[in-house]
Amino acid sequence: MNESQPPESQGSQAQPTPSGAAPAAASASPRAEGDRLAATPGWERATFEKLMFATLEEQRTARRWRSFVRLAWLAFFVFLIWTLAYRAAPSADKTSPHTAVIEIKGEIASGGEASAEGIVAGMRAAFEDSGAQAVVLLINSPGGSPVQAGIVNDEIARLRSKHKKPVYAVVEESCASAAYYIAAATDRIFVDKASIVGSIGVLMDGFGFTGLMDKLGIERRLMTAGENKGFLDPFSPQTEKHRVFAQSMLDQVHRQFIDAVKTGRGKRLKDTPELFSGLFWTGQQAIELGMADQLGNLDFVAREVVKAEELVDYTRRENVAERLAKKFGAAIGAGAIQALKTVPALR
Repeated sequence: MNESQPPESQGSQAQPTPSGAAPAAASASPRAEGDRLAATPGWERATFEKLMFATLEEQRTARRWRSFVRLAWLAFFVFLIWTLAYRAAPSADKTSPHTAVIEIKGEIASGGEASAEGIVAGMRAAFEDSGAQAVVLLINSPGGSPVQAGIVNDEIARLRSKHKKPVYAVVEESCASAAYYIAAATDRIFVDKASIVGSIGVLMDGFGFTGLMDKLGIERRLMTAGENKGFLDPFSPQTEKHRVFAQSMLDQVHRQFIDAVKTGRGKRLKDTPELFSGLFWTGQQAIELGMADQLGNLDFVAREVVKAEELVDYTRRENVAERLAKKFGAAIGAGAIQALKTVPALR
């Protein structure tokens, strides 16, 4: 009978669970966790301590990084100062007999590796060294600035007269134009039979775009104060007056070049009409024309001519530190100029 069933069995039947109960419980868990932490005694202190320790660790990391950067800059400047103080050229107290060598390679130009400043500095150190029996200019250059070459030419004559030491030129691949301007001042010139020697001439090159501008319909608007201020402007037509004036300057520099060659080579030069025409010759032809003296390389000159086989390089080379210093100085200069631009002008 139904009345005889135990009361417990009536209450043991499971009740259906609503479908949204599980997500609600999951979403309520973070809140429950927060309520649990809030109910924990001293939770504010623990959280504050964690924040303080994190802040201190971040500050320690920042201090370490700043210290590393400062030490790196300090090491860089120490290396820079040491490298600038150390020169690749030998000291002037080297007294053992040797042949001093100064390389002239590449374009002869101000600010370059073959500048008058660098060549003259190396020559002065070599001439002043009591152990240097002679000075050899090792040349491999297509030429360059007549001004830089003229400075070196004059200094060779001065130093040779002052120190009474011979100076020789040894040509490798080429000794043309301004390079020969320098070589002509030496006592003797040694070449290889296939070297390129000569090119005693002067040039001034450029471009003119007036015809192209006319075809494109472009008008050049050049305003000057001074009748000849637009001289050699590539976008303006060349006048006969300007052409004659430019040619007169070239002729004058050419005459200076010829005089320097004649002074240096003297009666050794053969009187030929093409000698000063700007042509260049092989080393063998240069010897026949009196532009060079004989065949020979650097070792031959040191061994057979100077009688001092030991070679000491006096070439002044710009090292990495000097290049970095120049760039660093240029950056500081640019920053200073920029800062000055922000200063209001005085009126």
